[in-house]
Order: sequence, then C-alpha cells, then structure tokens
Amino acid sequence: MNSETLDVIGLKCPLPILRAKKALAQMQQGDVLIVLATDGGAPGDFEAFCRQTGHVLLDASEQDGVFRLVVQHK
Repeated sequence: MNSETLDVIGLKCPLPILRAKKALAQMQQGDVLIVLATDGGAPGDFEAFCRQTGHVLLDASEQDGVFRLVVQHK
C-alpha cells in the first residue's frame, strides 16, 4: 500500500476534488491519498465524492484552518 499527499491549499471547489480524482486515477487499489485543503466545503465534497465513486474516506480532520482528508482507493 502506498500513500501520496496532495496539497490543494488555497484552491476552491471544484479544484480540490478534480485534482484528487486525477491523482487517484494514477493509484492502485488500497493506496491512500492524503489531501490538504482549506476550502470550507472540502469535507462535505469529499464525503459525497467517496459515496459516489466507492473510494473510502478514512479520516477528515481540521487543524488551524487546514483540512486533512484521507481517501483510500477502492
């Protein structure tokens, strides 16, 4: 299992999801993508994205205005 970090700090919807989708397309099943985002809508967007695509949102946390979203490739 590999993990990769995607920094989308400062980008607004829909860019964080689009960049994550592109990164996940290059990854294998079981790999983990850690997304760092500041868009306030990101947690809800990633929850919906995972529900629609079958990827798993392992964690969604926030510290100092930065969301850390951990997505496992389906």
